[in-house]
Amino acid sequence: MSDYLKSTPNSDGFFGDYGGAMLPPPLEPHFAEIRAAYAELSKSPAFLEELRHIRKHFQGRPTPISHLKNLSAMAGGAQIYAKREDLNHTGAHKLNHCMAEGLLAKHMGKTKLIAETGAGQHGVALATAAAYFGLECEIHMGEVDIAKEAPNVTRMKLLGATVVPVGEGAKTLKEAVDSAFGSYIAQAGHALFGIGSVVGPHPFPMMVRDFQSIVGIESREQFAEMVGGLPDIVAACVGGGSNAMGLFAGFIDDDVALVGVEPLGTSSKLGDHAATMTYGVDGAIHGFQTKVLLDEGGEPAPVNTIASGLDYPGVGPEHAHLQKIGRVKYETADDAETLHAFYEISRKEGIIPALESAHAIAWAMREAKNHPGKNILINLSGRGDKDIDFVTETHGFGGS
Repeated sequence: MSDYLKSTPNSDGFFGDYGGAMLPPPLEPHFAEIRAAYAELSKSPAFLEELRHIRKHFQGRPTPISHLKNLSAMAGGAQIYAKREDLNHTGAHKLNHCMAEGLLAKHMGKTKLIAETGAGQHGVALATAAAYFGLECEIHMGEVDIAKEAPNVTRMKLLGATVVPVGEGAKTLKEAVDSAFGSYIAQAGHALFGIGSVVGPHPFPMMVRDFQSIVGIESREQFAEMVGGLPDIVAACVGGGSNAMGLFAGFIDDDVALVGVEPLGTSSKLGDHAATMTYGVDGAIHGFQTKVLLDEGGEPAPVNTIASGLDYPGVGPEHAHLQKIGRVKYETADDAETLHAFYEISRKEGIIPALESAHAIAWAMREAKNHPGKNILINLSGRGDKDIDFVTETHGFGGS
């Protein structure tokens, strides 16, 4: 493990000024139990060996890196490469931490997994883990996202999960988190809350990052073998930020530029985007300190993005820390650029990406010309099966 990862966060779960655990009293003993279990199991050879076995023989890891030759030629300048998390079982990076959370739950004697989901990929992954380990599964999902991501709702139900529609507020990811937390409070004795990103109270931002770090560890070794050195720039989309932290973890101590790409939605006006790192302020949400998009009343603001998995008004506390210390640069891609990238990589490379991942592709296509002779590695965090009905019904097939 890198020096940075060993030392960050501190024992209270703070990444500099961000993180921590602000919990209602009924949940404090349960989170203490999770922290203690993770501290023990993360150093257990038997736990780590079982996780390695699962990753290789169930998930299909390692996932490859692909050189996007045609997209690179079209963009001009830098060569663009993609870490293919879309080829991980269930079609996204989410299974990396969900199988580990399921294994953790099993070792803790829990019988149920509870979680929120936005685009549905975390819900599918946690339902998959629950099926694998013989656990019950309850997934909370906003009604807007249920309509938008219907294929993933079907997959969750086929895997045996109970999908709880959330009709409050904007009916998207924030409300799904609120609903799932409420349900978990009543079931914490026998259930584990499988938080879906590097967000939430300590230890989840650290724990999910650690479980996702396999993406960066593999990428560093694979890229060096494939190209003969490290990439010049590493980029990934950021909503909560788990796929980005997983990739960044492999390069955090290297002389490699790290870029997080946020959803600019339809404009920079509050309510039209979900670019928390770009437009947010210091605040608290869902039990931790981070950057938050706030409305005039100081409450989490409505957000908007074409990608359901990125529509969150907060962000992982480690991202806020890495921006503050200048280690990671955060930029944006809007809905129009993202759709264009979605169509282009589909037509030029034979890869249909998740709309979340298409934000990173859009950024790489836009920025490649500014970095001639350089290599850009992006995290293609998920496949677009879940998005094809929404995209084609709403936007068509992108021309000939």
